[in-house]
Amino acid sequence: MSRFIVLLAMAVPALAWQAPDPSPEEIDRIIRRMAEKETEFARARERYIWHQRYRFEELGPDRRPVGKLEMEMDVLFDNAGKRIERVTYAPMNTLRNIIFTPEDEQDMRNVQPFVFTLKDLPNYRVRYLGREKIDEIDCYVFAVKPKSMVEGQRYFAGIVWVDDRDLQIVKTYGRGVGTGKRVANQRFPKFETWREQIDGRYWFPTYTVSNDVLNFENGPIPIRLVMTYRDYKQFKAETTITFEGVDEPAAPAKPLAKKQ
Repeated sequence: MSRFIVLLAMAVPALAWQAPDPSPEEIDRIIRRMAEKETEFARARERYIWHQRYRFEELGPDRRPVGKLEMEMDVLFDNAGKRIERVTYAPMNTLRNIIFTPEDEQDMRNVQPFVFTLKDLPNYRVRYLGREKIDEIDCYVFAVKPKSMVEGQRYFAGIVWVDDRDLQIVKTYGRGVGTGKRVANQRFPKFETWREQIDGRYWFPTYTVSNDVLNFENGPIPIRLVMTYRDYKQFKAETTITFEGVDEPAAPAKPLAKKQ
């Protein structure tokens, strides 16, 4: 984002048992396996369609909205099987003192729904922080930050919670980071993204939220961000049946029902 110039009752005798921390060698294997599972997840997500909603609010001193940017879109495929985004709702941008930049758009698309694949593994430092249970899920917790940054590219810096059974990310907390002249005077909010298990196998991002204060040179601006990803369905391409030289598309297959 950039800113306009104008502008307990009884003592418990014993703690609940918790699994011991893994050894350094085990941590390395866990990180590698996590990247492998995330790569598998990223490929699987490319076969899904979904509906996405983005709502960014600029807040006043009383924490009430004074401007907002909203967008809804269907993420799907065209007739040629190419991934496309079809905007279904985009009212007028009423932000007063904040500009939505290309870097914000990159974060919306790639950083806030952060996926840690084998391709990303060499570019990040990953440090084991411990274990934590969130929503009854036992997790490994890791700090993640880029080793170095290429100008013009956006990266995730923060914390990831990894299911200790599936070894997939179930929650992230952090912000988008980058380098270069374009981002020198910009401010980017901390956010939290939660995932849910879809079709009983993969953990897909479903909810991103941020309640932060962006500290610009001309003063702080509180913001609120909510982004949802819903109605995940597997995409089934249409097949073509030929009758005497005439191509006729077969009836499209019904998408698989969502199972959470």
